Amino acid sequence: MAVHFGTDGIRGRAYEEITVDLAYRLGRAVGSVFSVPIFVGYDTRESSPVLALAVLAGLADAGAEGRNLGVFTTPGVAVIAQRRGGAGVVVSASHNPYYDNGLKVLGVGGAKLDFATEAAVEAALNCTEGPGREDFDDVAVDVAAQHEYAEHLRRLVPGDLAGLHLVLDCANGAASHVAHELFEGTGARVTTLHDAPNGTNINLNCGSTHPEDLRRVVVELGADLGLAFDGDADRLIAVDARGELRNGDDLAVLFALDWHARGELEGVVVTVMSNLGVHRALEDRGVRIIETDVGDRNILAALEERRWNFGAEQSGHLIFRHLSPTGDGLLTGLLVADMVARVGPLAEQCDAAWRRVPQDLINIAAGEYDDAAVRAMFDEECRDLSVASGDVRLLIRPSGTEPLMRVMVEALDETFVNRFTSRVRSHFSA
Repeated sequence: MAVHFGTDGIRGRAYEEITVDLAYRLGRAVGSVFSVPIFVGYDTRESSPVLALAVLAGLADAGAEGRNLGVFTTPGVAVIAQRRGGAGVVVSASHNPYYDNGLKVLGVGGAKLDFATEAAVEAALNCTEGPGREDFDDVAVDVAAQHEYAEHLRRLVPGDLAGLHLVLDCANGAASHVAHELFEGTGARVTTLHDAPNGTNINLNCGSTHPEDLRRVVVELGADLGLAFDGDADRLIAVDARGELRNGDDLAVLFALDWHARGELEGVVVTVMSNLGVHRALEDRGVRIIETDVGDRNILAALEERRWNFGAEQSGHLIFRHLSPTGDGLLTGLLVADMVARVGPLAEQCDAAWRRVPQDLINIAAGEYDDAAVRAMFDEECRDLSVASGDVRLLIRPSGTEPLMRVMVEALDETFVNRFTSRVRSHFSA
């Protein structure tokens, strides 16, 4: 059966959908399309090292120059590819559980693949034969690359964070190998959580999708700021000193207003998931804002088209196009901490900058989802509460990374949001 790329490469159950055979064939395909060195990094799930060796074997058999970066963040691979004039392959399923895995390809210079190059890799993958063997030779890890990446980030954000107490949640993922040293080098006092990966605990009740421990520890220690990464560290969720979550919408508003005040912002790209309050806060202050479909790839395309530098997703993908070829949770974390050091507590900044419109997101298993039932409940609530069409929004979309349907509702009236989501949750939990 032909393999097709999703919104962020290929993702599925390790060894069942993301097989050694597939990883090898991807390596051969990438090696046939690109004529530059290919840097391969992987996250901390138990299947990743084996799959990475298969990719490297495929690259070698295609006559390509493959470099093994070992455990490495996705944006870190992009940076190394950019600095060394190569492309990249990352073995990771990002925020998914350990039993999933994925394969993503980065273009020359570490950028997201354009559609033509992606189609070429996909076509080559689907006509490439498997390895005909089960074991692959070890490939030495480029141990200098991790330090090179960390030094690069510090040059981008050289501020002194002495006086700040930071708590980092590394999700037992790729950030575990670099985050503590990186942030301690800023002069900050650093406490690190979930930085002991064992192959099966990546994203398990931790990281950007499960920041409960981080919220508790920030409050207990009286820390200034908490930073939660996901499994491959391309996204970031922050926690303020009060223990409140601050997602990509909060950070988008703060960065946009900060740079706009300094005359360094052309405009901001957000997605359809961004809260209506983001639009109101920025537009009221004269900041241009445009909206794309969900996905950092769509944000990057819009930024490139307009030659703008900043875009953000509510999920914590923040893209600083003038600083990095892709979204980078560690870079974002450094910039957030720097802003707290310069401007003041994160909670006070958010309170002063904007007000979130009531919004909720429900994830429903794709096989159980009933679109007609959801829309009927929505229409009934609109009639019962006499809600005007301009005061409420329903967004339904399939996840690009998991077998889920995502139902997002937003309304000026919080009662509407609570009633509708309560009905939907009750319906699909029965």
